Formats: sequence, structure tokens, C-alpha cells
Amino acid sequence: MPARKHRTVTPLAVKALELSAAVPQVVAHRVTRMALAGTTMSERDRKEFKLMVAEKQSAFTEAFARMGVQAMRANQALAMSWLRSVGPRSSRGRQAPTTIGAQLHGAMLGVLAEGMAPIHRKAVANAKRLAKTKLR
Repeated sequence: MPARKHRTVTPLAVKALELSAAVPQVVAHRVTRMALAGTTMSERDRKEFKLMVAEKQSAFTEAFARMGVQAMRANQALAMSWLRSVGPRSSRGRQAPTTIGAQLHGAMLGVLAEGMAPIHRKAVANAKRLAKTKLR
């Protein structure tokens, strides 16, 4: 396996694993807090529940924007690769289809990594913050 591909996949897999551990912790804490709050919420609960909505909106908006930019960059790079592969032969020769396939694979991982980054950052930070707080 080439070293470049290994560096791309490993941080993405680690982030996915961290996200899969942080999300259930955050959900469990917040659902428990909602159940304990009942119909009469404290100011602290109101603040946390508003934060919960606002942070999801900002994280997903940032994720979609970053994915869009990364997809645009990847499409430009793939278009240039395609043009090089069908253009006149240069001193480097034409690109093999497997090279373009590997580039496409890397582009998809790049888009996924860009989209996961803000969500991962917020979820892991919330898990750490909420682990330190008391429910009541």
C-alpha cells in the first residue's frame, strides 16, 4: 500500500472511531438531561438545549460548505487528469486508468474528510465538556 494512501485513510478512520464513541455519550447525556428537566426547565437546561440546536446547524453548514469546496477542487483535478489522458502524448506519457481511479478514490476520501471534520470537532468537544458537568 502506498504511504500516501495510508496517511489519508488512517486519520479518517480514527476520526470516525472517535465520532462513533463521542456521539452516544453526548446523546445519552442530553436525553437524560431532557428527561430530568421535564416541563420546567432551568436556565442552564434552556441554554444547553439552545446550544444543542445552534451547534448542529453551524457544524452541518460548515461541513456541507467544506465538502462542496473539496468536491469542486477534486473535480478540477480529475478533469485535468482526464484531459491529460486523452490529449497528445507528452514526455511523461498518458495516465493509466488505474492512476485516475486511485485519484478518484482519494478525491472521495478528501470530500468525506472535509465533511466529517467540523462534526467530529464539535461532537468530541461536547463529549469532553458534558462528561465534566453534572446532570442536575
